[in-house]
Amino acid sequence: MSPNDSMPKLGHQNNDTAHVQLPQPVITKLGCQSTTPGRKHKLNAYAFQQDAIVTFKGHQYATYWSNAGPDDGDALYLCVARRQLRPRSDAPVLDNEDEVRAESAYEWEVLELRDYKQTDDDGHNTISLGICPGDGTIHLAFDHHCDILRYRYSRRDVATQPCTVSWRPDIFSVTLDYLPGIPSTHKPLRDVTYPRFGFLGEDMFFSHRDGKAGLGNDHLYTYNGKNGRYKYIGPYLTGIQSNPYVNGMTSRDGVLHVTWVYRGFVDYPGWDDPLDTKHKQQAGPNGAENNHNICYAYSDAGGYAWRNGRGEVIADLRDPAKFPIDVRGKGRTMTNDCNGIVVFDVPKGKGLMNQEAQAVDQEGGVHVLNRDMMNEGGTYLWKHYYRSSDGTWTQRALQVITEGSKRGQVAISKTGDLYAILPDSTTKSMRILRATKAGGYADYRQVWKGDGLGGEPLVDSARLEYDNVLSVFARNDPVDPAEHPAEGQAVAILDFELPMEDKDPKADEDSMRDTSDPSDVDGQPISQAPKKRRLARKQASGTALAEVSE
Repeated sequence: MSPNDSMPKLGHQNNDTAHVQLPQPVITKLGCQSTTPGRKHKLNAYAFQQDAIVTFKGHQYATYWSNAGPDDGDALYLCVARRQLRPRSDAPVLDNEDEVRAESAYEWEVLELRDYKQTDDDGHNTISLGICPGDGTIHLAFDHHCDILRYRYSRRDVATQPCTVSWRPDIFSVTLDYLPGIPSTHKPLRDVTYPRFGFLGEDMFFSHRDGKAGLGNDHLYTYNGKNGRYKYIGPYLTGIQSNPYVNGMTSRDGVLHVTWVYRGFVDYPGWDDPLDTKHKQQAGPNGAENNHNICYAYSDAGGYAWRNGRGEVIADLRDPAKFPIDVRGKGRTMTNDCNGIVVFDVPKGKGLMNQEAQAVDQEGGVHVLNRDMMNEGGTYLWKHYYRSSDGTWTQRALQVITEGSKRGQVAISKTGDLYAILPDSTTKSMRILRATKAGGYADYRQVWKGDGLGGEPLVDSARLEYDNVLSVFARNDPVDPAEHPAEGQAVAILDFELPMEDKDPKADEDSMRDTSDPSDVDGQPISQAPKKRRLARKQASGTALAEVSE
């Protein structure tokens, strides 16, 4: 099956229109055409990938591991796909070019970098993709769990002038163990886990962890879109007998926002042996039971100076040779004991997850999705931790977490509403909750549910800003694997057209449910009788319903 073929069936979707408020998504599939029986772990769709799917200048890019068939055995290869986005179905047709664009939508072009073979069966070893707006380069960091850097980048203008570029492997460099401007002898690049990229004005940021679970730091770099070189900012987060696990780093209106949890370190035999590899196991000696505290900081100085939620400078990473401490006034990193960074005190053993999700709204409000068991009954609950634009933090429960459920995701629509995408591993299903800006992000309501989805969902935040379409990147995981036995590792991309105008939350009062009371969370779809409309355009190469709900 080619990447542009319609997915035959994504399990059983909740098509009962009495329970559906979002239009049914258009679904396309990318990746693994055959199974990898020798692998226990699947390497696509993990919460800490930033990013696996991103939109820039009307094109969408996705990256994933795949193989080409049984002859590849258990080996996987790095794939990068792109497609030109069609106008929304409710957008007016302006000219013939617009019609051609609509006809060609969802046609993925895929390039496969077969000069690098991925063989480690470790769920940490994912791919992250970044784009620099200033020079149109695409950047890839991949296959890390306490490993030397593995990095590739494209020629200039590949993303800024996509229609002039042939999509083929030779637009990318070979695999490098250094960053342009940063030599391979740079010590943090010898020990990389969880690489992240993100827009930073016309430039781009890059971060990663070094060290091991419970004993590591996060490092920050910037890539300059004018000279094509990286600059090392420094270890902006330093763990003291712990390591910070970042929920995400988000740039909005020139401000970098980061939230994280700490994982305390517990000694184990051989932990200080340079040849120790126990920490490279899928679940090493220091597990999530040692996670504690939700923390927050922001930088309005390009990552050089960091402030707590009260606006107090708590770290200044400028070069001490040029800016001695009596000028900077603060140390060169944020540590566990920095004043004002802990926004929710969650003890160890209370279910806090590492690297769940965060998003920042148009008003500068910070939204964190995580979980804990801090309620009186000790129920394991997904929670929305929210910092309003005036600096006030609140927390509300979303729903009960079933045993073994993967990490979820949050996103902010172009109209400022919050969407939480929550997977359920036990039923291979995924549901989407919405909380409106007009309702103060307190009116959570289920607006979609679908089955046959696995992994940890990722979202294309840039596309929401572009055309208010929610693109969800997940794994195709059929409810009945016997029905599609070769598609268990494929990537499913679901595109939901979100409303372009805010709705009055009181208009749907009867179908709304505030789940801040855990006893009111029953996991059932919330009833609503939606109107129907027929799609204004022909859908191209994806699976969609002819009638959708709104």
